[in-house]
Amino acid sequence: MDAYKRWVRRNRDYVHSLESLANGLTWLLPERFSESEIGPEAVTTFLGIITAINEHIIETTPSQKGSVSSEPHSFPYSLCISALKDLETLVEVVAQHYYGDKKKWNFIAITEATKVLVRLALFQNSGYKMLLHGGETLNIEMPSDDSNSQLNIRGCPKPEGNQRHGYLQNNYGHNSWNLEGRALSALNRFGENARMVSEPVWLQRIQHQQALMELPAPMVERPTLLKLLSAKGAIGALFLMGEVLFITRPLIYVLFIRKYGIRSWIPWFLSLAVDFTGLGFLSLATRSRHDGKEQTFHLSTSEKDELKRRKLLWALYLMRDPFFSKYTRQRLESTGKQLEPVPIIGFLAEKIIELLVGAQTRYTYMSGS
Repeated sequence: MDAYKRWVRRNRDYVHSLESLANGLTWLLPERFSESEIGPEAVTTFLGIITAINEHIIETTPSQKGSVSSEPHSFPYSLCISALKDLETLVEVVAQHYYGDKKKWNFIAITEATKVLVRLALFQNSGYKMLLHGGETLNIEMPSDDSNSQLNIRGCPKPEGNQRHGYLQNNYGHNSWNLEGRALSALNRFGENARMVSEPVWLQRIQHQQALMELPAPMVERPTLLKLLSAKGAIGALFLMGEVLFITRPLIYVLFIRKYGIRSWIPWFLSLAVDFTGLGFLSLATRSRHDGKEQTFHLSTSEKDELKRRKLLWALYLMRDPFFSKYTRQRLESTGKQLEPVPIIGFLAEKIIELLVGAQTRYTYMSGS
């Protein structure tokens, strides 16, 4: 196993290229969304778990200064959550094949409940920090608030106060307040932002972990629930409720589908309400005060991106029944018919619509966490 870990860490780019290629090819497997899709789905699940293991190996690469792992917990929570997400679809397919459409929700609910327990345990062990990508990415980044953080987005020391003038002057050879100096500074910031947007998510994730390992690890005591509530008061309670609602939302959705059926509007509206309420609590807890005092919760760059990601995930409600069956699917089929006479484009559109309709039955109710 140690030899495999060393090989993965030395060939991380090659490993990720192979994983991306293999995962992409699984969508072209025959009968992927038919009644006999257990085999293809098992292959997809296996590849997903291998990918999660490889990412965990890369993320826990010992730093050059020592053998300390970047994983702050003895239990690999992020790896466990990734494996459960990959297994969930296979559990659904097998349960549907052997037990039918109604009883499959019992198995899905058990899987979702397991994910909730693992995420709640991670939430507690992390000192009640916001979960990134549902707990699949470790949240160990220092806060990036401009007025308080001494680290910029790349983990480099940020100049303070009067040092900024000399910092820009030394780096660019110009006064930071003249036009040329400001232009050079803006171009530098633009280059950094463009590179971040263009880099793949997995590469940003690895660079984030490497930057953290190069920094001296501060000894920070993890706050307990009582300490957090006593220090933050009602704002802390809002933050906790917002995270708990985000963690439990998929389980609530599945339980109500199990009770009322996938065609009922009750689970759809209830899930949307839980998402909206949870994000509202988090927005209130992280909002800057208007009396000149500092922000109650200092969000890191990763946490700010996570809040944006959660808002974007609301688009998945367009792909969830009954909204999908009554509205979205009709629009997709209408678009497909209009593009059907067009060579190549019509074929590609038909294939894309087929994949969207197939994925809608498997991957939309569990997504968003």
